[in-house]
Amino acid sequence: MKSKIDPTLFGLCLGIVLYGIVFQLVLLFFSREVSYSAGLWIGIALAVAGSIHMWWSLNRGLDQAAKGAARTVGANSLIRYFVLVIVMAVLIYTDFANPIFAFCGYMGMKMSAYMNPWMRKVSSRVFRI
Repeated sequence: MKSKIDPTLFGLCLGIVLYGIVFQLVLLFFSREVSYSAGLWIGIALAVAGSIHMWWSLNRGLDQAAKGAARTVGANSLIRYFVLVIVMAVLIYTDFANPIFAFCGYMGMKMSAYMNPWMRKVSSRVFRI
């Protein structure tokens, strides 16, 4: 069975990754610090995972009654934020990656949402909508 990818989710994830590539190129122009790049891509991975989880939880919540949907979507939002806080805390207390750039990478989700009109054109060409 072939599973269909949601075009909106595809556009959002594509925008996050493109944001990460552009940010990485700018970052390489100014600094060659490996921890900055590691933090950026950890943030990008969190943004993509958060987007997929948000899409999944919204689809699951919309199949329920109003009261159950609000509870499900709210609980899943708390899970996403809890994971983000845990990862940021680990990055703050270790020298593995820079937490500031991890946050910048996570903000790729916001930037991708702002770039939605352009990503919709790209995903419509990919999915032939």
